This record gives sequence, C-alpha cells and structure tokens, in this order.
Amino acid sequence: MRVVEGVAAVEDVDAFVADLGAVGDEHGVAVQAFDAGYVADREHLVSAVAHASRAFERGENVASERAVEILLYAAGRRQIRQALAMGVGEGEQPVVVVVAADTDGAADADEREAAAADAVGDLLAEVRPTLGEERDEATLREFFDVSAAEVAAAGGDLAGVVRERVALLDVEK
Repeated sequence: MRVVEGVAAVEDVDAFVADLGAVGDEHGVAVQAFDAGYVADREHLVSAVAHASRAFERGENVASERAVEILLYAAGRRQIRQALAMGVGEGEQPVVVVVAADTDGAADADEREAAAADAVGDLLAEVRPTLGEERDEATLREFFDVSAAEVAAAGGDLAGVVRERVALLDVEK
C-alpha cells in the first residue's frame, strides 16, 4: 500500500474520481482519495485496506470495487452514500490518496503501486504531507460518532477509537 498526500484542486468531483479510477485501472491497483481532515492517521488507512482486502478474499465484500470497499472500511460504514462524506469535494483541499495492489502476491505489486502513486501525484496541485497536519478533533468525533467519554476511556487516543470503528465494521455485518 502507498499513501500519496497533498492538495487537490478539484473542479469536477466526478472527473477527478474518474481520473483516479483510470490510474487504478492502468496499473491494476485500487485508488481511493480522502479528505485529509477525515483521516485519523496512516494506521487508520492501513487498517481499512487490510479489512477491505480480507473481505474480498472471503467473498464478504459489500462493494464490487476494492477502492469503494476501502472507503467503506475507512468510514466505518456499510452505506456508500454515508461513506462518501469522507471523500473529496470541489475546491482546493488537503487530501490523502490510498494506492493498494490486490493481495494476490504478484511479484510486480510494489512496482504497480509505485507507478500508480506517481501518476496520482501528477493529478494533485501539490504533493506534500497532510497526515501530519493538525486534525480538527470535533470533525473526527462527529463523523465517527465518538463521544468525549470514549476518547477519555481510550487515554485520549482518538485515532485509536477511529481504528476501532474500522475493525468493528466486520462485527456489524
């Protein structure tokens, strides 16, 4: 899995998503973009990709495309419409894009991911770190329905609670 961070200047969401999909198709990888403000940390995305891959391996996937399944897990939701709130919108915004090859063990998976990540970077207005930026905890807490009491019980680890939401999606199926 590769993560491309940066700023996207999106004039047309459908066109931007289609461009990402074309990169994925060309390189045989899943490509999914997120509004960086909804991503707790890198491990949040690692967990989403792992769970989505497992769902496909077991034939328990909800979505027909891996990129959409990754989005569902990252959002901790089974409803695509609700999960899309985590995606990119129109305008300039910090983004995080996941590039993930299938777990088929292909020897060229790393090369395909690297080539696709480079192509994704070319679609962004700027490539720069966005995961390290200050997060709006209120946004994350609201989107993932995390109470202040839950964060306190987790020792203040909001990202840990978000990752738990990703893992709990398997239980809720």
